[in-house]
Amino acid sequence: MTPTTPIQIPGSAAPHDAPRTPKQIPHRGGTPNPSAADLQAQFGAAVLRVDVVWGETTVVVETARVLDIVRWLHDDPSQRYDYLVDVTAVEFRDLEQPLEVVWHLRSLPYRRFLRLKALLPKGAPLEVPSVWPVYHGADWLERECFDMFGIRFAGHPDLRRILMWEQYKEGFPLRKDFPLRGRFSRAEQLKQALAANPEARYSMEELTVAEAFAELPDEMRRRLASGEVTGE
Repeated sequence: MTPTTPIQIPGSAAPHDAPRTPKQIPHRGGTPNPSAADLQAQFGAAVLRVDVVWGETTVVVETARVLDIVRWLHDDPSQRYDYLVDVTAVEFRDLEQPLEVVWHLRSLPYRRFLRLKALLPKGAPLEVPSVWPVYHGADWLERECFDMFGIRFAGHPDLRRILMWEQYKEGFPLRKDFPLRGRFSRAEQLKQALAANPEARYSMEELTVAEAFAELPDEMRRRLASGEVTGE
């Protein structure tokens, strides 16, 4: 008999007197999500800062401990963050200010929302641990973040571009240093566009055109030659 997944009832683990709709929320300050204090007790110095803005709690954590912290938030019975809402990043127009990698987590049983952040200095490799081992739904979210910001997620099983094509070499479109008109002059862009083979942007499964295979990147050719299925 196939085992069934128990139905999660939102708020089933929260106290019965917990308010469902917060009121009179200050801009800054206020009552933090109780998970923030639990994280400080569990991980100590790995929790760098706790902010509460408009009733939402943000916890800034050490980059190297991200996977441990996320796994604990997911597995511990007092937390039960069972839903990864989003993975994204923020870059500021400041050469000294680090990039922020942001995870949005929800605990449906406790009706809690928590925002985690890790700071990546711009002078160092932009890399954080992947949370895919905990949330398989992070697969496409981390690929999109890598594609747009160039942030590498260590441990991701298939980290490659998802919105831009694999041969795209002009950078990462959501970085502040990305030129809106491209890195090359218009004449060079036109020259490259005319010289490019549009069929090479697609996998062999999508095109079945043998001539395009030789123009694919080496890594992509190896994957296709090994029989790996690409595409979504």
